[in-house]
Amino acid sequence: MKRILSIQSHVVFGCAGNSAAVFPMRRLGMEVWPINTVQFSNHTQYAAGWQGMAMPAGHIRALCEGLSNIEVLAHCDAVLSGYLGSAEQGDEILAVVAAVKATNPAAIYFCDPVMGHPEKGCIVAPGVTRFLTEKALPAADIMAPNLLELETLCDVHLTDLAQTRAAAHQLLARGVKMVLVKHLGRAAREPGRFEMLLATPEGDYLIDRPLYEFARQPVGVGDLISALMLANLQAGYDAVSAFERTNAAVDTVLLHTWQADAYELQLIAAQEAFASPMIKARAERLA
Repeated sequence: MKRILSIQSHVVFGCAGNSAAVFPMRRLGMEVWPINTVQFSNHTQYAAGWQGMAMPAGHIRALCEGLSNIEVLAHCDAVLSGYLGSAEQGDEILAVVAAVKATNPAAIYFCDPVMGHPEKGCIVAPGVTRFLTEKALPAADIMAPNLLELETLCDVHLTDLAQTRAAAHQLLARGVKMVLVKHLGRAAREPGRFEMLLATPEGDYLIDRPLYEFARQPVGVGDLISALMLANLQAGYDAVSAFERTNAAVDTVLLHTWQADAYELQLIAAQEAFASPMIKARAERLA
């Protein structure tokens, strides 16, 4: 059994951050240790607002010291980071990654570089974006940006697939071993589909799934994608198979959510797809 330390946001109600990631990874057979960077009543895109707080400085470090004291931190196989409540939390995460790798050199750091989307109501604290571009990027083994985040990481504007591939390879050239672009958006080859790009030193792969017409787009899809990709890799699937399984499982979750006319991701209803996804789309290797 693989052990994943998942450090990201938590919502009491709904599915975002660890609340979207922990259950699917456990359903895939992972032992998951969640640490919350913030605790909110609900995600921040509700019109009525939200309540809660970012965890204070030192919180992540103290919890990981506790794990080290009981001699389990050395058995961690992967660290997953997502939404940060402050740039200082990022520095604490990198210290944890270094401590994990010092005792387990095979451990990996999967960075989901959440930079926010102000027009949708998702805002990150000052300094977080700079931390991700200047500190997290050089330390990450795998990065999973969306198109806007990839543009920020590479300081470019992307409008098509060729440009997006080139930007992903900029990250590979800086030491990242795998890049998953979670939503190509305006750079997609087929705008009417939800497309994702996987870039590796061995080749690039494109996959898609249907776009469902939601009255309100569900939140937490990116968190779910990152969690499932990491869990599938840790389960022993190669990169392309993990990519296909992740796409299929996320499609099932979105279909259940759309059929239920729900705003929050229907993770419980779709849980069988995490362990046994029905793969309808295969990844296309790009020339």
